[in-house]
Amino acid sequence: MYIEQAHKSLSETWRYILGIFVVFIGWQLIGGVPLIAALLMKSDSISVLSSGDMGAMAEALGTNYFLFLMLLTFAIGLACLFFWTKVIHKQPIRELTTSRKKVDWNRIFFAFILWAGVSIIFVLVDVQLSPEDYELNFNLKPFLVLAAIAIIMIPIQTSMEEYYMRGYLMQGLGVMAKNKWVPLVVTSTLFGLMHILNPEVEKLGYGIMVYYIGTGFFLGILTLMDEGLELALGFHAANNLTTALLVTADWTAFQTDSIYRDVSDPVLGWDVLVPVLIIFPILLFIFSKKYKWTDWKERLTGKVLEPIIEVEEASQVIVDSFVEHDFSKSNSDDDR
Repeated sequence: MYIEQAHKSLSETWRYILGIFVVFIGWQLIGGVPLIAALLMKSDSISVLSSGDMGAMAEALGTNYFLFLMLLTFAIGLACLFFWTKVIHKQPIRELTTSRKKVDWNRIFFAFILWAGVSIIFVLVDVQLSPEDYELNFNLKPFLVLAAIAIIMIPIQTSMEEYYMRGYLMQGLGVMAKNKWVPLVVTSTLFGLMHILNPEVEKLGYGIMVYYIGTGFFLGILTLMDEGLELALGFHAANNLTTALLVTADWTAFQTDSIYRDVSDPVLGWDVLVPVLIIFPILLFIFSKKYKWTDWKERLTGKVLEPIIEVEEASQVIVDSFVEHDFSKSNSDDDR
């Protein structure tokens, strides 16, 4: 139902193909103008800008200012996506969000609270088990500024990724391919590849892509099984927000004034597979029980067909009008 309802709006292939590029340009190019301008205003930052070193950019602008400008690109991208969806596709944002009659905020909050709680526990346990890998980085004033920026901007950032990948691309590819497995595979893979320029990949190697692509599949499955983006929106926001507030490192995408700093020498190991092979399946099990998911094969790999409800309703209106016309005519004949 979630993908199929794209047919309720203008869903020609050219609209999606053009929209993918227009929104990406708005997000990456127009959205990046404030960040580029801020760096260029620093006389010694031109070399930093050309190098693409996120750590150096954060040092040049200040971690909180850099974080805000980086997240601002996603806000501009989300605005472009919503504009294109409403103006070019004539699609309500609700139908890009969910197949339900209204957005289920309880689903968003449940996924957020569940994963935020699990993430906090994981970090605190790891700090206790390996205290030599962490140093306390807490400084009240910069942390409060970070918290204000993160709480407002990170949900916008994660929403942009979800609406673009699991929303717009998934619906568009589903309409074009006329099935659900193609959009699931393509969007999950693209989601992983979207992170290929992250400093984590340079530090740990391409093996970390297993985690990114695996996360993409997890979020895609959530969307298709639950017929909407709500669970994916809540999970993704919790994941990035707790990461930004709790732990930072010199080799991660988020350079923040978080509570802890990871000072360990990062090594790619089995811990990359643990979320993909153990934690995510457990979460899917919890969600499936809570929301009573059934018919996994159909929801994940089934066909995407144009709904015929409108045709049936139109036919019924025609039939009713004929019946009413004949009835009125017979009454007129009787009166005569």
